[in-house]
Amino acid sequence: MKKLILILALLWWGLTAFQNSVKANEYNTAVISHVISETLKGTDIDHGKLLEQEISKLGHDMALQMVSILQQHLPYIMDGVITELKLELDKTHKCLLLKDTKIGDKDCGKSNN
Repeated sequence: MKKLILILALLWWGLTAFQNSVKANEYNTAVISHVISETLKGTDIDHGKLLEQEISKLGHDMALQMVSILQQHLPYIMDGVITELKLELDKTHKCLLLKDTKIGDKDCGKSNN
């Protein structure tokens, strides 16, 4: 009796884990049921076209995820770019100010000779 309860408990746990790991939505259910019904009817299905559509759908989903990730991290990226631009502009401005002087600077290619 204990073995039967243990086996049923393990079976229930395994099926619950499997059900939670396979999250089918309406789109997947519709595509799979359509493929099965057309195969049973004997209709030729263009598997290449079906695969192309699925890859296109996955690419679209990944693009949407990338947009949301970029939207989330764009302020940090822009802060870094703006800091680098400011440093480069400061260096250029310093070199323009020192252009006609005898002051040497390693950033501007002048030496103190």
